[in-house]
Amino acid sequence: MTTMTETSARFREFKMPDVGEGLTEAEILKWFVQPGDTVTDGQVVCEVETAKAAVELPIPFDGVVHELRFPEGTTVDVGQVIIAIDVAPGSGDAPAPAPAAAPVQEPVEAAGSGDGDAPKGRTPVLVGYGVAESSTKRRPRKGASAAPEAAAVAAAVQAELNGHAAPAVAAPAPAVPAQGGAPDGGRPLAKPPVRKLAKDLGIDLATVVPTGKDGIITREDVHAAAAPAATAPGTAPAVSPAVAEAPAAAVSSASARETRIPVKGVRKAIAQAMVGSAFTAPHVTEFVTVDVTRTMKLVAELKEDKDMAGVRVNPLLIIAKALLVAIKRNPEVNAAWDEANQEIVQKHYVNLGIAAATPRGLIVPNIKDAHDKTLPQLAAALGELVTTARDGKTSPAAMAGGTVTITNVGVFGVDTGTPILNPGESAILAVGAIKLQPWVHKGKVKPRQVTTLALSFDHRLVDGELGSKVLADVAAILEQPKRLITWA
Repeated sequence: MTTMTETSARFREFKMPDVGEGLTEAEILKWFVQPGDTVTDGQVVCEVETAKAAVELPIPFDGVVHELRFPEGTTVDVGQVIIAIDVAPGSGDAPAPAPAAAPVQEPVEAAGSGDGDAPKGRTPVLVGYGVAESSTKRRPRKGASAAPEAAAVAAAVQAELNGHAAPAVAAPAPAVPAQGGAPDGGRPLAKPPVRKLAKDLGIDLATVVPTGKDGIITREDVHAAAAPAATAPGTAPAVSPAVAEAPAAAVSSASARETRIPVKGVRKAIAQAMVGSAFTAPHVTEFVTVDVTRTMKLVAELKEDKDMAGVRVNPLLIIAKALLVAIKRNPEVNAAWDEANQEIVQKHYVNLGIAAATPRGLIVPNIKDAHDKTLPQLAAALGELVTTARDGKTSPAAMAGGTVTITNVGVFGVDTGTPILNPGESAILAVGAIKLQPWVHKGKVKPRQVTTLALSFDHRLVDGELGSKVLADVAAILEQPKRLITWA
């Protein structure tokens, strides 16, 4: 979805779009442009990370970058302006970039602008409609003469964050306690997400010096308080221009024995999904150990087959095909539980999820309509899925709509595990390491390639008999791969 506004015939603003299925916010990972750069319609200007994936955002018009509204590392709500473009450069003097307190947005905050309740004196905002100035003026607090040093620090930091020169302090600033964010000894001003961050980091908000408008404590203020050693007391923290990267982790101020990493983006979504799945669907896991020597021979033969040229052939390909055949023989396993309508939804298609470990955390993109693909097509789809995930380019759409999943823990040398269901799915197959082991084959103990499979399933949808049949079918195919032909 493309989101923009026109501030005049010359300047246009580009808002954070909904980059996938109702997501409400995204973190700006990297800016690819700077103020003064020329951009063209369709040019990627930044990369953002949602709760599902990293996505590149193209600008929908030509012009010159006038202003970047948020630094890298900032979490921005959908509908907030992130960049202003001069679409008619040279037609006159450009106005100064909008101050951080402009009605269109909240003061710049690292990883938190716009979420939570609106602060006092501001009107709650519907996404994409901006913020109207309150008609009620804030009454000055008693003793509002804040410490000059704290006021100067707040003004300097805010100016640095917006890429402006620090303004001279010509008028009394809002009350900002010299030692922290609590006005007149009362409760410090901070949004709920900022309060939670402070609690997670073990920071007392009363000791934090606020830099936000009207003395509001921002996420950056909390991070600065968590790592005071990085900034000398009584001086403004070193903040680069508007595209400075926010800290990824905060080291405990008490010692260097702990590192606290804020949970956000993909990792936060994973945690919420796994907790929801584990405590919603009654999990049952069954195991089987199987001789896959013939499957490994088939993999070696397929690597030399000209019909498989240009695609990656590995044991996962045969395992995926075996699971698809097992689902075809036992279609009831491919279903979902509709809690709202109290219905079992049977799927007549298989979107095969493949769990992939990436630097941003575990993601599960899926191969759409995998049941209709030939072996070469399935191999090509698997190769593309893995490459895209490794490069961090998996789209939210690629991770939506999965029906069953495979997780290959064997690549880490692990024998097996008890995998947790991907939310909304009925089953997940864990594949262990394939190892040479002593095995009874044709009445004699011989070294054979052996692995252990584990199938977890939702016991509301899949009873023990059905789950056992599916797992046994997968094992039988891997033991005798010719069943891919006779059972398909």
